[in-house]
Amino acid sequence: MMPLRIVFAGTPDFSVAPLEALIASPHEVVAVYTQPDRPAGRGRKLVPGPVKQKALDHGIPVMQPASFREDGAIANLASLQPDLLVVVAYGLLLPEAVLEIPRLGCINIHASLLPRWRGAAPIQRAILAGDSRSGVCIMQMDAGLDTGPVWLEKEIALAQDETGGSLHDRLAALGADALMEALPLIIAGDHKPMPQPEEGVCYAHKLSKEEACIDWSVPARQIDLLVRAFNPWPVAYADLDGKKVRLWETEVLSGSASAAPGTVVATSRAGVDVATADGILRITRLQMPGKRPVTAQEFLNARDLNGAVFR
Repeated sequence: MMPLRIVFAGTPDFSVAPLEALIASPHEVVAVYTQPDRPAGRGRKLVPGPVKQKALDHGIPVMQPASFREDGAIANLASLQPDLLVVVAYGLLLPEAVLEIPRLGCINIHASLLPRWRGAAPIQRAILAGDSRSGVCIMQMDAGLDTGPVWLEKEIALAQDETGGSLHDRLAALGADALMEALPLIIAGDHKPMPQPEEGVCYAHKLSKEEACIDWSVPARQIDLLVRAFNPWPVAYADLDGKKVRLWETEVLSGSASAAPGTVVATSRAGVDVATADGILRITRLQMPGKRPVTAQEFLNARDLNGAVFR
């Protein structure tokens, strides 16, 4: 297999495993594109993202244009003479002029089974919708939003207690494996990617903190899906006596309660049981403002919640 000159574009933790796989491969990562550093922490100092740090650790040049509309951004990419651009959660739109630069075009590792969950938050949306399966696709990029043909697809089953964080980590590793498996197909030139089906298209819109507010007038299962999907960000929350309480872990109990939705109907070492529109939701890990997340037992050691109402 002829080694490629590859430019890698990615920003968050999800992008690190595929970058590591490329670095360990016979191919040459000639540059890494990543979003500009963001302020973080109490001092609001600029902090490099995970992909940038990994590139610097390996002596790979890093480019951080705010967009490809910047003067010289497209010319700088072209000067690298890449055979292939690998994009993984980069976070910036690539104009057609960029897609046309690499000899083999641009490919993207997308964290869903396309055409389901095109868009910004496929991992969390899959959990929120109660999907039983997810996966990754190696997609040839075109001008549309995750509309390109697919070189390779890998599928996994979701666990009963799957969270946004656990699925993120599983799909990041799966994406790296899928990338290494797809590269020989792309290089060989005797395969073509498969167009996406026209049926089954849905969009994974960007997450918002407002969505994380729990509505107790829906079934317990729906709230449990929300809690798991939004762990570790933006984290589901509810109001308790005027304070924003974050819910990190929950489970659905069989049976029903005659109390109004949001009412605590029982407490025990196992958890805090709350009535919903359909079923009972047990809270097993939660967090008060300014405090660390604790188990329900730890929380109840300091506070009696019998008869309390979450809103």
